[in-house]
Amino acid sequence: MRAMFWKEACWRWFTSQGGLFRSVITTFRFKQSSAYQILNQMSNFVQIKILLIICLAAAYSIPTLAQKDSKNFDQIKMILFQQEQDWNDGDIDAFMKAYWNSEELQFGGANGITNGWQHTLDNYKRGYPDKATMGKLTFQIKDMTRHSRKVVSLTGSWELERENDRPGGHFLLIWRKVKGEWKIAVDHTSQKIDL
Repeated sequence: MRAMFWKEACWRWFTSQGGLFRSVITTFRFKQSSAYQILNQMSNFVQIKILLIICLAAAYSIPTLAQKDSKNFDQIKMILFQQEQDWNDGDIDAFMKAYWNSEELQFGGANGITNGWQHTLDNYKRGYPDKATMGKLTFQIKDMTRHSRKVVSLTGSWELERENDRPGGHFLLIWRKVKGEWKIAVDHTSQKIDL
């Protein structure tokens, strides 16, 4: 009786999993009923052994996915903080290397939406013509979320330390993996308003 309970529990858990198992289940959906019949014909000991192996494989795959997330997040953080350094060196051209060099790049700010890498670069250079206006930039990361293998969102805050003021605000960046490299595909940056 106990063996039947564990067999049933593991089978239901396995078939209810999304993401990792969905593609396996979809591929073998037509075989599911026959696979279940074969499983029923095996001895309880063999059934439990097979289902334990499946459960253990699933359990070991979870840290692997987390490690991949961690690796991707670390790569993105490194690029973001390199941007911070490039800005503080007064190098807008180097700062722009983090953005997707495409007409599909979108930048949303106080003046509306800018489309395209070149237009975004031109706007930066118009708005920050020298090192004094660029000030010292500081980023703080608030949250990172992986939406797919090639898309990550990052929310954070920014602050410029300049001689006469300290403007700052928040941003939402959508990163895309393009040809093996993480690039900012969408940037929405807002500025705090002092009341």
